Amino acid sequence: MSDNSFGHLFRVTTWGESHGPAIGCVVDGVPPGLKLAEDDIQSSLDNRKPGSSRFVTQRKEPDQVEIVSGVFEGRTTGTPVSLMIRNQDARSRDYGVIKDKFRPGHADFTYWKKYGIRDYRGGGRSSARETASRVAAGAIARKILGSKIRIRGAMIQMGEKSIDRKKFRWANVKKNPFWCPDAGAAAEWETYLDGVRKAGSSVGAVIEIVASGVPVGLGAPIYGKLDADLAAAMMSINAVKGVEIGAGFGAAALSGEENADEMRMKGKDVDFLSNKAGGVLGGISTGQDVVVRFAVKPTSSILTPRRTVTRQGKNTEIATKGRHDPCVGIRGVPVGEAMMACVLADHLLRHRGQIGD
Repeated sequence: MSDNSFGHLFRVTTWGESHGPAIGCVVDGVPPGLKLAEDDIQSSLDNRKPGSSRFVTQRKEPDQVEIVSGVFEGRTTGTPVSLMIRNQDARSRDYGVIKDKFRPGHADFTYWKKYGIRDYRGGGRSSARETASRVAAGAIARKILGSKIRIRGAMIQMGEKSIDRKKFRWANVKKNPFWCPDAGAAAEWETYLDGVRKAGSSVGAVIEIVASGVPVGLGAPIYGKLDADLAAAMMSINAVKGVEIGAGFGAAALSGEENADEMRMKGKDVDFLSNKAGGVLGGISTGQDVVVRFAVKPTSSILTPRRTVTRQGKNTEIATKGRHDPCVGIRGVPVGEAMMACVLADHLLRHRGQIGD
């Protein structure tokens, strides 16, 4: 299987399967001399790990990270940083009864047709468990970006229920299990998702990731566009079916006057009066907040029987039992933050390589 790596100068290769002995990643291009310890990475992993509330899968994984290489006496050496996370609560027996059936909405059929073999235990490489490696890499990326660049994520829609943008407060995000910036919406979502979970069903979500303090100039025209790389990074996350930057699809309904981010001088700096572009113009960062949103489909593993076929070509039905997220978008927030960090770190290093500091 190819294409297990992403990034250019800051390059991440993930490895491992959902029900294998471990998962992990190798991060290439990390500058030497950065302070890095396992605790720096663990806090990010704790935000993503399963079993943290009744609204996510109850698989109990501590997601304890181990730094295997690339760090000496608490600082990066400039060599590849290798990270490992051992799997401790895989229940492969839960999947034995469906090993010959293709789960609708999953990658079972396409993996089998492409490779002639598939790991039916939780999806193997196609499992969302792979994203733990991305979150670990994202923690290293934040070290490269430094404290001036701040990356935050929030869930702004669950199923058909959206937040009230007028009530958006970043302070609310860590006060509920949904990463919701609207306290009122979070309370409503709790009752809503309880009903979905008890029914054995699932719902989708929309996640918003915002990077503040991004300097002007990251990205390059044509094939190195910052927004193009961000879109690809977010689309690579499991279950993501759509990405937009800034006004996104909403820009199609705006007039040219409404969509234009007008400018004025503020002292010696250019001040944008709006941010419909989401912080990127011509593929290059403007210095405004970089704003990305992505849509996550409902979890495909549900208890409601669905029609499918077997490897032997027989029509059948399937109901996926086990421990699954009623809304996988909840744990998608820290993953989106990590992918934003990785892309920005890569572009920051590429910018320095061509332009300098």
